[in-house]
Amino acid sequence: MGIFSFFSKEKKETLDKGLSKTKESVFGKIARAIAGKSKVDDEVLDNLEEVLITSDVGVETTLKIIERIEKRVAADKYMNTQELNRILRDEISALLTENNSVDADDFDIPAGKQPYVIMVVGVNGVGKTTTIGKLAYQFKKAGKSVCLGAADTFRAAAVEQLMIWGERVGVPVIKQKMGADPASVAFDTLSSAVANKIDVVIIDTAGRLHNKIGLMNELTKIKNVMKKVVPEAPHEVLLVLDGSTGQNAFEQAKQFTLATEVTSMAVTKLDGTAKGGVVIGISDQFKIPVKYIGLGEGMEDLQVFRKKEFVDSLFGDTK
Repeated sequence: MGIFSFFSKEKKETLDKGLSKTKESVFGKIARAIAGKSKVDDEVLDNLEEVLITSDVGVETTLKIIERIEKRVAADKYMNTQELNRILRDEISALLTENNSVDADDFDIPAGKQPYVIMVVGVNGVGKTTTIGKLAYQFKKAGKSVCLGAADTFRAAAVEQLMIWGERVGVPVIKQKMGADPASVAFDTLSSAVANKIDVVIIDTAGRLHNKIGLMNELTKIKNVMKKVVPEAPHEVLLVLDGSTGQNAFEQAKQFTLATEVTSMAVTKLDGTAKGGVVIGISDQFKIPVKYIGLGEGMEDLQVFRKKEFVDSLFGDTK
């Protein structure tokens, strides 16, 4: 079965609803940018550049998109503004495809990796613990056994929140006392997972960025300790970003990619914001796959990021 076969009508409706504010904002701006224009000229392109930048696509990615459109306008000699949405859609799709090689299968794990270990990083407040809970739910729904590790021992609230999610989803949570060594929690979690033949282990980590060196050392220590139990661990380092923060999400991505080797990203809170364009820019600038997107509060509202469906939802019909 192809990966897009999993994209149900319900998921499409959730995606459309989640991106509705971004869609309304972007297309409202584009409509104003090309008002009264019959063809794509320098002024239209300047206006479009401003639209993309103010939609949190980011300066570098915006310039890349504009340059591609300029080449198409030059090749076609004459292009009317009605075609602009279609071309913009094509170029954003191409950009996402270049930077994310393959869409993930639904909530699945590679064969022969048990337990599959995911270390989750991100600053406090971005929806990190909530994303872990939703991931646990989705993996369990997909038939996988799951175990969570409360290695954010710096905040009592983080451990309590993870415990609540564990109870809600029905998966075990390994924890220690407040202020315990995070690496020790990770070691205990993986040891328990191996003993109980768990399929997926998700490790929460502290989200402090005020001391990048300290964060780097802590994450490196957690990784090294996990390898003593599962030599390949972590199989995935997932960075959670708050999509509603726009350009601040870029800065967080920059800081965390400097502090540790991030292999995938989740962009949350896209349903409450018009800043969904940040997904395009982050994907382009960091060349790290956006694997999941958060589109609401419900456990079903964390989706695997699919480029085609994302762009289709963002642009709708472009006749």
